[in-house]
Amino acid sequence: MVATNPMYSSGMSLRKKFLATVINDIWPETLFFSAVATMVAAISQLTTHELALNNGLLGVLGTVLGLVISFRTSSAYERYSDGRKMWTNIGTYSRTLAMAIWIQISNDRPAPPGGRAPTQLECIIEKKSMINLVQALSVSIKHYLRGEPGVYYQDLYPLVCFLPRYANGGNTEHDLLPMWHASEDGEYPLEHRSQRVPGSRSNSTNTMTSDHKEETPSTFFGSLRKHNKTFDPEKVLPIVEVHRPLKPSRNPPRAGFTDYFPFLKIFKLIAKPFRKSPGSQDVDMRAVMGRRRKPKPCDSNVPVEISLFLMNYANVMIRAGNIPAPVAGTFVGAINSIQDTLSNLERIADTPLPFAYQAHLRISIWIYLLALPFQIVTTFGWLTIPGTAFATFLYLGFLEIGQEIENPFNYDLNDLDLDDFCYTIQRELHEITAHPNPDPSEYVFGPWNQPFAPADRRTAQELIRANEEYTHSEHGPDSRPGSHSIQRTLLKGWKAVDTSTRK
Repeated sequence: MVATNPMYSSGMSLRKKFLATVINDIWPETLFFSAVATMVAAISQLTTHELALNNGLLGVLGTVLGLVISFRTSSAYERYSDGRKMWTNIGTYSRTLAMAIWIQISNDRPAPPGGRAPTQLECIIEKKSMINLVQALSVSIKHYLRGEPGVYYQDLYPLVCFLPRYANGGNTEHDLLPMWHASEDGEYPLEHRSQRVPGSRSNSTNTMTSDHKEETPSTFFGSLRKHNKTFDPEKVLPIVEVHRPLKPSRNPPRAGFTDYFPFLKIFKLIAKPFRKSPGSQDVDMRAVMGRRRKPKPCDSNVPVEISLFLMNYANVMIRAGNIPAPVAGTFVGAINSIQDTLSNLERIADTPLPFAYQAHLRISIWIYLLALPFQIVTTFGWLTIPGTAFATFLYLGFLEIGQEIENPFNYDLNDLDLDDFCYTIQRELHEITAHPNPDPSEYVFGPWNQPFAPADRRTAQELIRANEEYTHSEHGPDSRPGSHSIQRTLLKGWKAVDTSTRK
């Protein structure tokens, strides 16, 4: 399926397309430098004062800044592209892992020493549960990259709730395993009354407290992909008991007034120390500039914890002899490859360009744009105003694009649609488990299969019913029945295909 170009997609409103541009971020600076250009042009054209400067360095500095901005944008897009490649790898390895579990691990297993043989139903439940963990792995990576720790999310908890919580059969806080220990925040301890996770998101939001209300995904932050009103992927997940409200699968920042007027964010920054006590925590983890703040380091890496359970399952199957040696290598290799991909994703998310580089580049552009009207006013006159506005739009636009796509895992409209990647993996894994694993003999020799077409249009059923060695009436008397005649048919088919498929 060819992806729709968002530039020309009819499924998005013009407002959403506009919000996906950087115009909303750079218009205050464009307006400021245009005002400076207006002042310079008005004084030079309407008074006797001459504000013009020598423009000898204009071309040189412009070229240098253009090259540096190009490098900045290219490096940011490279990270964006690498992030997409890494998610493609996650989908590939998830399918490989699921197919190895579903097809290669037998449902007919011998009894272990001193025990009974598992039933076919038990084997299928076991394999399906492990494939659900493969699905949970991609979902946990999504939350991990967005700085959302823990497992208590509507699209993650139902997939991992059956995993053990305590070590050595204990049931105290000291026995809590790392993944669950890191997910507890103290607000909803395990002793709280359990509640059921409804299949509908609308019901689950009613269980949120006043301090933790689910934020409706805004039109400013989120995905460019358009969903219909009935879109509710969480309703197909298991219905399980949980002792606390689950967070939404998507929790983008709310669009505020300062998102449309970015220059007002400076007042938000000034008022912040007076609005919040030093010891309080920002539950929503929103930064002053509207972006999600990086969370404090967690005690547990949920994707790694889930991978440990999958690796342990592989180890148990290998020791029991339920996985052939070549398949065992594929099984373990897929898990290791996902871990390698996760490390690369962490590198992209946690390694921004150095502050000194970004600050120096932005200050240099500001100085250049401030000096630009003084250098071109003699040549352009009143055209200095639109010329400066266009230069500001060009330079700061590309700079802001690089800033926005540098970390493509958040909720900005131009970020990667991680939720859609996870939905795709979910659909593919369920498609794999829907495969019945039939014996090829059940469908290969049926009346719908013509294995030797186009040279021989007889079905496999007709060929088998002949109950004699293969031969073809068009081969002539010199054709010998058996493999010689089969080879001649295959050669004839190759010639027909080669002739018919060439333009």
